[in-house]
Amino acid sequence: MQTQPEPQRSLLPAPARRAAAWCVVALLFIAVAAVGIWLCVELQTAVTPVLLALLGTALLGPLYRRLLRMKVQKSLAAALTVLAVLAVVGGAGYIVVIALIETGDQILDSLRQAATDIAQHLGAAGTSLDDVARNAQSLLQRFGGTAASGVISGLSVVAELIATGVLALLLIFFFLRDSDKAVGALRSLAPSSTGDAVEAMARRAFEAVEGFMRGTTFVALVDAVLIGVGLLLLRVPGAVGLAALVFVTAYIPYLGAFLSGAVAVLVALADRGVVIALWVLGVVLGVQVLEGYVLQPMVQSRTVQMHPAVVMLAITAGASVAGILGMLLAVPLTAAAFGVIGELRGRYAAAEERAPERPD
Repeated sequence: MQTQPEPQRSLLPAPARRAAAWCVVALLFIAVAAVGIWLCVELQTAVTPVLLALLGTALLGPLYRRLLRMKVQKSLAAALTVLAVLAVVGGAGYIVVIALIETGDQILDSLRQAATDIAQHLGAAGTSLDDVARNAQSLLQRFGGTAASGVISGLSVVAELIATGVLALLLIFFFLRDSDKAVGALRSLAPSSTGDAVEAMARRAFEAVEGFMRGTTFVALVDAVLIGVGLLLLRVPGAVGLAALVFVTAYIPYLGAFLSGAVAVLVALADRGVVIALWVLGVVLGVQVLEGYVLQPMVQSRTVQMHPAVVMLAITAGASVAGILGMLLAVPLTAAAFGVIGELRGRYAAAEERAPERPD
């Protein structure tokens, strides 16, 4: 009788092989993500309008779909939605700019007074703060000759922002009008066996971004109204401008609320004293508690839920890659990634349930 050859034994146990396989997958994912981020940074002039257009499409997509249900032609519905974008963004921007212009001097004077009071109470440390202020003033005077180049660079930045905004509006029009064609193009690019999965992941990612944009806008509006009413009741100078600042910074979760709240408390401290500043701090903390325990759970229950630590890490990574714009885009992009992961996890679990049980 011929003896059967013994099966070859692996050098590594099964758990070690699984761990090694997952490490390879993680390294490949990190490498692909790094290349993608590098390409986005290098091509940010083209990538930025696309991302802004996706956010605008996600925010006002329900309006476009409602117009379609009212039997409005696609191109006309997309054009009306773009006009709505102009009206909403332009109106909000006008209100914010006017409020900040009217009350900006008061806010800045209050912040300077607060810095002076803090420097006086700190004693020796306050002297160092005064030295820093004098040194900063001398540096500004020393490099004042570069003001003309600064104006030119500022004008170029404004022109770039206008071009980015116009391109984003055009992309919003095409994204809305040709959304059904985009789904078909996505399926044609994917292998035939994975077309359904790719479409489902894309839809889940867009739904996550859509839920984040609408929810964040709602939360930002509630925060701005409540804090603005509190500042008006406490007669804090520049209350309207501070409320506008709260609305704008609310699109940066957690960090934006901290910055706008700190500015409001400092303004109150400088103009109304310690007692009013403490009341303002109470108003800000109360609104943040309402947001964290009522508004955010209510909003996130309809979309992807993210832990605050994940949000903070995403904001930090976005700031390191693209500054303020990266901070604004980091959380919705992370929400989209979590949506894709949730779709994959659901499909993987469903496949395991459908798989026949192995005999013991």
